[in-house]
Amino acid sequence: MITARAAASFEPVGRSVATARGFVRDTLQGWGFADIIDDAVVLTSELVTNAVVHAGTHADLLCLRHEDAVRIEVADRYPEREIPLQGSPATMGSPDREGGRGLQLCAAIAARWGVEYTPTHKTVWFQLDLPDRPVGTRSAGPALPADLLPLADSRVRVAVVQIDRTGAISAWNEDAEELFGYAADLVVGKPLTDLAAWPHTPGTSTGIVEALQLSRWEGSYGIRGADGRVTPVYASHLRVRDTGGDPSTVCLLVRDHERAVLQSPTRVPATDTGPGDGQGADPFEVFIGSPAPDDLDGLLQRTVERARDMLDGDSAFLLLATDDETELEVRASTGLPSARQRFARVPVEAGPGRYGSARMPAVHEDLLAVPGAVPLLNGTGMRSVVTVPLKVEGRLTGSLGVAAEGPGRYSNEEALRLQFAADRIALAVESARLGELERLRRGSLSFLVEASDLLAGTLDRDQTLALMAQMTVPTLATWCAVYTIADQASEPYLSYVLHEDEELIDGIKSLLSKISPPDPVPTPGARVWPAPGQAAHDAALRSSMRSLGLSGGPAHQMSSGIGPTLATASAVGGETVVLPLVARNRVIGMLTLGKPTDEHFRQEILELAEDLSRRAALALDNARLYSERTAISQSLQRSLLPPELPDIDGVEVEVIYRAAGEGNEVGGDFYDLFPISDGAYGFAIGDVCGTGPNAAAVTGLARHALRLLAREGLSGPAVLERLNSAILDEGARSRFLTLLYGEMRPQADGSAELKVVCAGHPLPLRLRQDGTVEPAAEPQPLLGVMEDLELYEETITLDPGDVLLCVTDGVTERREGTRMLGDDGLADVLTTCTGLTAGAVAARIMRAVERFASDAPSDDMAILAMRVA
Repeated sequence: MITARAAASFEPVGRSVATARGFVRDTLQGWGFADIIDDAVVLTSELVTNAVVHAGTHADLLCLRHEDAVRIEVADRYPEREIPLQGSPATMGSPDREGGRGLQLCAAIAARWGVEYTPTHKTVWFQLDLPDRPVGTRSAGPALPADLLPLADSRVRVAVVQIDRTGAISAWNEDAEELFGYAADLVVGKPLTDLAAWPHTPGTSTGIVEALQLSRWEGSYGIRGADGRVTPVYASHLRVRDTGGDPSTVCLLVRDHERAVLQSPTRVPATDTGPGDGQGADPFEVFIGSPAPDDLDGLLQRTVERARDMLDGDSAFLLLATDDETELEVRASTGLPSARQRFARVPVEAGPGRYGSARMPAVHEDLLAVPGAVPLLNGTGMRSVVTVPLKVEGRLTGSLGVAAEGPGRYSNEEALRLQFAADRIALAVESARLGELERLRRGSLSFLVEASDLLAGTLDRDQTLALMAQMTVPTLATWCAVYTIADQASEPYLSYVLHEDEELIDGIKSLLSKISPPDPVPTPGARVWPAPGQAAHDAALRSSMRSLGLSGGPAHQMSSGIGPTLATASAVGGETVVLPLVARNRVIGMLTLGKPTDEHFRQEILELAEDLSRRAALALDNARLYSERTAISQSLQRSLLPPELPDIDGVEVEVIYRAAGEGNEVGGDFYDLFPISDGAYGFAIGDVCGTGPNAAAVTGLARHALRLLAREGLSGPAVLERLNSAILDEGARSRFLTLLYGEMRPQADGSAELKVVCAGHPLPLRLRQDGTVEPAAEPQPLLGVMEDLELYEETITLDPGDVLLCVTDGVTERREGTRMLGDDGLADVLTTCTGLTAGAVAARIMRAVERFASDAPSDDMAILAMRVA
């Protein structure tokens, strides 16, 4: 009796095959028949391929659910195509041929199958029996003793999070609050990507945004909690729609170590079901030629599972060769701690003799007799193993192995069967590997372009160090450390440490500070640095012994500190590599990348890290040169200004100086106030044309010449005329100069007499006690332009309470669009300063100048305010 049905039609295009596979998978998953999904997908894929690719017609797919079986029918519209008879295996074709392979698969896997004809259609159907299960059970496993059941906390919490079509969180249950520390009102409406720590390798894998769009997804990632820590979770996503047709994704999340609560049961190998299965057909050999999974990891994982089942092994593994065929990299395994072994590398030539090379098939009847013969299996309990090479056009591309816990399980016969299967899959694996490599390279190029843009966007050394670390973690590594070398005679200094879990940074920094830094070897490429892992292991061992009271002290003394020590040991316990930072033929530091316990780097990731290190080294050296230049400029700028101002009895003096820009250029504005003789003081404020070294030279010349000439007893005009000659003597390096110079003599009656010469400079302003403002000098020619100057000085008297304000043109020429503050605007501000001290006057003028325009000042500004008390 038919209890449910689902149907779909597919166009005669290649992408229809993948769509049909997804349709069958989703249908059977929805019906709860996970046990038979893989077989049904394989058979459907072959039959739909025959229809849409080879026959070139539409394919009609019908899924029928019975009480004890599932029947799937694939109909095409080309009934004239010849179908071989089931009883004539010779006519069914070789598994290597495209024609007839789908029927051979049906004969090998399905419980029953057949072909039906109509005048317009030809239908191939197959039936897969369901395993016996108790009534009402959708999926079942055997009863297990308690010690074999998966571990879970006493209170299992399942977070239920619903994501709307925009990727924002729309529902957040109480268990989610307990697991991650966020109340619902704090996260609802926020994108899940703000909380998720998604494992990512540039150019490969599915991102979280894509995963949320899939009809069903299951796997691991992390959620960043309210305390900043990342909680590893195992997730099951299901895409649903509401009554209005709006799609959303329901996410069930548990702690990663409780993944058994949600994880779909692994598929058990199909058992023989009788004569109808196709005598003499090996299901693995048949399957290996069928359309493979779309991604390389899926293909490799399917291959090792089939290899294990074919030889009735306890584990299987597949390694891919590096481009130079000197090493093999673990890419897939089953029955082994895959997370620990993934991307581990072993040499192709491991020893003398036939079995010492991965280029030849090898059978080890008992690994205890040849310790270390297969390094990948050390400590796994495997006793016998058979390995065969994967070759394409005579070139080694990988190695496939199957292992068992018992000795003497394999012989040359099993090696031949496995080699036959490896020959069948080698080309498909190599093709998928090259496709993945191309995607990785495209992703790497995009990553490097973005990294270059970020590094080029700053010349700050500390920010460059932070960018280097943030670009590598977690994209390339779990943690990183940057060592810098100031000069050839200096030792490497630990400048920056970063880990994807912020709580582990201090522990790693403390560990690295206690061990010798890596040697600054200029040889390009990554080299393994075992010191951090070994030091962390030793520290954890000592802490454990102390906590147990085995080192002579009380057991409770170190119990509180063992947790961080073990966490640090786990964080740096994997592979650690060092890449030199070489810029301008000098090693300026090292970039250290690390993985947690028993994890390894992919060769492609190391090559990407090497490219990044070259760009980062140049950026870091540019930041160093810029910092040195800035320090020199600032030191020179300070040397051009007076170190301190003298105290003048009866006169308040205030100076405000603001250099424009980031401080990397020496400004042309300067000021000075100095004693000339008893009771007389010289003051000056000037502006040299331009910035940089030439302007600085004229500024230094002017300030020091003024002091020297004034103390020789020369008058103001004579001082400026000699200074003008000195500037012109500089030749091409000379710059014209505007200068206000004067001499002040406080008088016994409390006033002050001033003699002033204004050579092309903004006129000084006098503020009287009644609030009136007037110029205190007349304009005269500037310096550095004409040889023969005729200057004169003007004498004014400042009464008690009067203020003399002197500024540079950066103040009067402050602009906002077409408006300019100007001399009149400055005078208006000064009229509001009656009764203020010199400091308050200078501060009010500066505040008014800053508020006049919204943009930062583009010119240096100097303000000199003197008030007779």
